[in-house]
Amino acid sequence: MKDEKEKTKKTTKKTAPKKVVEEKKKVVRKKVVKEEKEHVVKESDMQVINNTVEFSLLEVIIIVLITGIVVSITSGLIVYNNYDKINVKEQTITDADYKEFVENYNLILNNYVEEIDGKSLLDAAIGGMYSALGDGYSAYLNESDTLELEEQLNGEYTGIGVEIRTDVLEDGSYQTVINKIFKNTPAERAGLKVGDILVKIDDTPVESAQHVADTVKRGNKDTYNITYIRDGVEATIPLTREKVFINSVESKTFDNIGYIKLDTFSSTTKDQIIKELDSFDKKVTSLIIDVRDNTGGYLSAAEDVADLFIERGKTIYQLKDRSGNISNYKAQSGVHRKFNKIAVLINGSSASASEILALALKESAGAKIVGTTSFGKGTVQDTKELSSGAMVKVTTSYWLSPKGNSINNVGIMPDKEVKDESKQLDEAKKVVK
Repeated sequence: MKDEKEKTKKTTKKTAPKKVVEEKKKVVRKKVVKEEKEHVVKESDMQVINNTVEFSLLEVIIIVLITGIVVSITSGLIVYNNYDKINVKEQTITDADYKEFVENYNLILNNYVEEIDGKSLLDAAIGGMYSALGDGYSAYLNESDTLELEEQLNGEYTGIGVEIRTDVLEDGSYQTVINKIFKNTPAERAGLKVGDILVKIDDTPVESAQHVADTVKRGNKDTYNITYIRDGVEATIPLTREKVFINSVESKTFDNIGYIKLDTFSSTTKDQIIKELDSFDKKVTSLIIDVRDNTGGYLSAAEDVADLFIERGKTIYQLKDRSGNISNYKAQSGVHRKFNKIAVLINGSSASASEILALALKESAGAKIVGTTSFGKGTVQDTKELSSGAMVKVTTSYWLSPKGNSINNVGIMPDKEVKDESKQLDEAKKVVK
């Protein structure tokens, strides 16, 4: 992605906490096909590094690393709107630091007992800087992980319309299984089902879920023969990839109560919600918004969704930076559709943007919160896509509720606690009657 075309954005997407990620992260998620990009350090340069420690070359390597640091702080990939840019003071790294890094780099490449990929070492070096911050959310994402995040948050990708996972069997072997099938996609039309085991793409055995993603979504052709096993029977079907729209919103009604389930906060979530709100009959006077197991997404998407239900001029959330400066973000558009009562369903996997929405509706729209205590992610990350296709992500601020409350590492306590998940929706219905 060229600099002049990069779109600066903000995100509150939670990627680090294992409890949520292990349940929510699907190896194959909504992505866009990208052209292959040149590595930050070319393979030819790598070969030279393996055999020499000349300072001019050291500067090239370190410039790459410094660039990774600087761009991660100066701007973000995710929706920026009119947020203030982050102020950056350039830091100095000594020649001794340069030399020590490259000495270790060369030591590993030339002496480690196994063959080592130099690019992987550089990825690990950059990743180590973000891991050293210790907040669990600042991170370096390689190109594949970056595509996963982008596609999930963009709300569409090019593929066959499945989410898949790699399972470890008792004997230590692996199998790749369809976890979800999106509506109106090649996979659904071809009759694939959740639980089908993918075994071959064309004539190549499936190695992992990532292998399927890299082949089908980023391959050099559009149609693939997919071999799968269902109930012990093997079958092969041709599938042609196409643009897949990820529906992150579902709705239904219970008499005069509208119900909206949000799976994530993507760039298309607001429009999807408006469509569902407009589809409700006029007799629907109360609303339940379900963000259980929703781990977050675009900060701007949470703001846009809240804006549909909060009166113009009332606060949606606040941001507190490293200097203690607080910025207030208020509703701009006015209420899209008025409801007499609103309830928000949360649980321990409701995080980040979900928590922003829940507290915004509670403190600025009088909503009641039902369920169990939320995850407690009260920070915001700025992200930047690098020239290699990788992404860096760094925590730059805390978000606060309209009344200035922070839920970081604490979570949101529901107004009505219901630990039995099967009873939470029924309790929410009672709250809004």
